Amino acid sequence: MCTDNMAGQKYTGKLKHFRNIFWFSCVLIVSTNHFYNVSAQTESTVMTVTDANWTLILEGEWMLKFYAPWCPACQHIQADWEALAKESKNLGISVGKVDVTQQPGLSGRFLVTTLPTIFHAKDGSFRRYMSSRTTEDIRAYVVQRKWEAVEPLPGWKSPSSILMSGMAGLFRLSVWIRQIHTYLMETFGIPSWGSYVIFAIITLFMGLLLGLMLVLIADCICPSRPKHKVDKTVYVKAEGSEDEVDGAPTEDKRMSDLDNESERVSAEESTDEERIPVSEIAASSSDEPQPEGAAEASVRKRKPRGPNSPAGT
Repeated sequence: MCTDNMAGQKYTGKLKHFRNIFWFSCVLIVSTNHFYNVSAQTESTVMTVTDANWTLILEGEWMLKFYAPWCPACQHIQADWEALAKESKNLGISVGKVDVTQQPGLSGRFLVTTLPTIFHAKDGSFRRYMSSRTTEDIRAYVVQRKWEAVEPLPGWKSPSSILMSGMAGLFRLSVWIRQIHTYLMETFGIPSWGSYVIFAIITLFMGLLLGLMLVLIADCICPSRPKHKVDKTVYVKAEGSEDEVDGAPTEDKRMSDLDNESERVSAEESTDEERIPVSEIAASSSDEPQPEGAAEASVRKRKPRGPNSPAGT
């Protein structure tokens, strides 16, 4: 009888022990699952924006932060940014972040020069956030719509513009050149000045090639005119001017003809009035002697007539 009681007590004790283990395991599993869901939700609310998915911020309302892992100011606002991301659903916004060390193209597209830099985006319209970076201030900026009082970025400076796309390409090119510079020094042991010389030669060659291409394009668009065409045009103009002079008499020519005709008529009238008969001259000379110059002065010589006079004809 005692043996049965002892066996029953041992069985009951083992049952309670297994029951406790089971409940402890259930609580541990539930707690672990809850913690995993919370951590996953926290990580998913802050979206990492890259060159591949940055067009997502062109739709809806966003708060976007540009940071670098080595930046102390960026590390200081990390907790506030995570807290803002937890409230993003209630605020109706999306929260994102951009690591400028991994995404140089986006830093050039947004023309980021200081860290951290925060942008507010509303349906493709971007405004730079310049207020305090605490969670409360950012929440008030969104809820009270303070962003409406801020001037948005102009069209040419918008991240989706052609100019900013070219700027993003330049930033990516600079990072690519830096990586090649590091590769040449670490892999091939080339000194830094040798790497600079290589880049200078490549730059000169690319400049000559681009200059030649621009000259060819300009020559195709605006070809130069041959010289003989210009000479022919000048010759035609000179020939036309001579025809105009020879063809139609000018007013000066007509006036000169009228002046010549009036002079001819006046000369004939004066000659007829001053003509003295030869008999009178001979009689006067026979009666009384005259000086040699007087006879010559009394008789005027006839004026020679031109080819247009009636006597000449």
